[in-house]
Amino acid sequence: MSILTYLHVVVTTRFAELRRDGERGDSPVPTAVIIFGLVFVATIVTGLALGKANDWMKAIPAHTNPK
Repeated sequence: MSILTYLHVVVTTRFAELRRDGERGDSPVPTAVIIFGLVFVATIVTGLALGKANDWMKAIPAHTNPK
């Protein structure tokens, strides 16, 4: 069997398997939308936490050196 015949059979068989496999998974668009939503929520939560921490730090009275 020549190498070209062997490669032709291998490639043809693989293409037939790929055509037969109907379920190829979900589209990448819903996954990207979910990731964007999670990043958006995480950014908002981080911003709120940073704001609360800054408010808490500003509420601490200034330090004065004892004499």
